[in-house]
Amino acid sequence: MEPVTHFLTGACIGRAGLNRKTAYATLAAVLAAEAADIDVLWSFAGPVEGLKHHRGITHTFIGAPVMAAAAVGAVWFIHRWSEKRHARRVSVQVEDASAPTQQQRQPVRWLWVYLAALISALSHILLDWTNNYGVRPFYPFNPRWYEGSFVFIVEPVLWALLFAALIFPWLFGLADREIGARRTPFRGRGWAIFALSGMVVFWCWRWAEHAQAVAMLENTQITSAPVTRIAVQPYPINPFRWHAILETDSYYQTAEVNTHSDSIDTDPDRDLLYKPADTPAVEAAKRTPLGQVYLDWGRWAVVRDMGQEPVPGMDTPQLPPGRTWTAVEFYDLRFAYAFRGTGGASRPSPLSGWVYIVDGHEDAGEFMGGREQK
Repeated sequence: MEPVTHFLTGACIGRAGLNRKTAYATLAAVLAAEAADIDVLWSFAGPVEGLKHHRGITHTFIGAPVMAAAAVGAVWFIHRWSEKRHARRVSVQVEDASAPTQQQRQPVRWLWVYLAALISALSHILLDWTNNYGVRPFYPFNPRWYEGSFVFIVEPVLWALLFAALIFPWLFGLADREIGARRTPFRGRGWAIFALSGMVVFWCWRWAEHAQAVAMLENTQITSAPVTRIAVQPYPINPFRWHAILETDSYYQTAEVNTHSDSIDTDPDRDLLYKPADTPAVEAAKRTPLGQVYLDWGRWAVVRDMGQEPVPGMDTPQLPPGRTWTAVEFYDLRFAYAFRGTGGASRPSPLSGWVYIVDGHEDAGEFMGGREQK
């Protein structure tokens, strides 16, 4: 999922009761909830390196305890800074007898702080598994990608649940202060539990609709050839709408599935994509670093020989007479649909890649998301 959902989930995990056990539980949970995405720093080494390491070791079961420890380390530094400030205030109070007495601070129990961080670090893996990008939780022992594909990577319904759990307690607190009511400690526990429970209920609902969409496709004759694989991709907000990909030996066919109306919309003249031929340039592109990384990640990757069609925004290779270049495109069908519109074909450039191949065998440049891999 995107960072907003991770941060909000961490905040709700901390406020669901762990913040009653120790100070800094919510802060540690928030930091740990997003810590795994520190792997984006690999993108500074180039887009191919970024794709290679994205959702890698930091998104695994052996990486989660380390990410939790890193979050606790950051909290420890904040705690030390806070303690120094507190000590200075106490010294001022000792010198000034008329100064107001400081409110007793909640004790820090570091084992509970680490537990809050570890739960949030594991929640990051779970949240990322629910969408169609996937995770490799057992890496490096098992490099296989796993994806639930039943929640879109940006889900406003989850935002609404999680934001409500944080905003409403604050609003009620303002109302209480206006009427002079006594301040309630650890306000918002019930709202946080409600939001996290609502998230699970929403997942279960989407999981059931996803299973129904798969069953509808398996029990309906859609393609004119036997289907070897089926994938069902989510749309945001609407749990009844799904984008389907069906693979046969010679082509892919897409379809729009509505589980509420039990309808499947597909047109072979519009939604059929024949598998591109494996030319020498395509075979050479698959052996490049970009090709190997992309095919390891892209379970529905399509590799297409574009011939002399230039890559948009990229300079073509400057070659001496007698030598020729070929552009080869990589894209994944899981992300090749217009999720905000009708579901028609769309190739999102951030997750597409291109390679220039010279004379059918030589790598002359690799590009992803408008950036060249140096």
